[in-house]
Amino acid sequence: MIKAISHNALSLAVVAAVCVAILSIVNLLTAPKIAEQALASKLAVLQEVLPGISVDHVLLSDCRQVVSLEFLGRETAQNIYRWRQQDKVAAFLVESTAPDGYSGNIDLIVAVTPEGLVLGSRVVNHQETPGLGDKVESRRSNWIFSLSDKTVTAENAAFWAVRKDGGQFDQFTGATITPRAVVTAVRKAALYVLQHPELASLPANCEVAE
Repeated sequence: MIKAISHNALSLAVVAAVCVAILSIVNLLTAPKIAEQALASKLAVLQEVLPGISVDHVLLSDCRQVVSLEFLGRETAQNIYRWRQQDKVAAFLVESTAPDGYSGNIDLIVAVTPEGLVLGSRVVNHQETPGLGDKVESRRSNWIFSLSDKTVTAENAAFWAVRKDGGQFDQFTGATITPRAVVTAVRKAALYVLQHPELASLPANCEVAE
């Protein structure tokens, strides 16, 4: 009896080891392709947020990783890319997260000038309700464009809210939480830039895929 159990246990262990080995090999083979696709997706979003920008290795490497749970929504590092014209930062492209979406985190990229002018923003990842909350996506509605070309300051920050909360931005019928979360995240990303002018001169510290 004990011999049979030992034999079965050994067989299961061998099968498990083989499965782990296969998964490791598959992961090793697919990781570069996944990283390549992730980079291509990020480049496309950066160009969409800031049309006309030259998204190349220079932009991707001119980047600061920062951690700000209060303003950027995550306990882990997020990237802030620096778009320079004539050696001066013309805009920061900020990776930000709204942690208070209806269905969890909503990840965005926000383009904002050093003066707090929001040039554009895009939702890049979310789990919001199809047909309701997903209207924050540019491919679902034009709502996200209503946040562009408006300046965030310490004085008008309260006005950066949905109309239901006394702000200037429309909410969606039956879905206020999602647009509220996105507006707040964009406002906080701009405020973070305003409160950290040293971002323009600090040395880059992002890891850049080759």
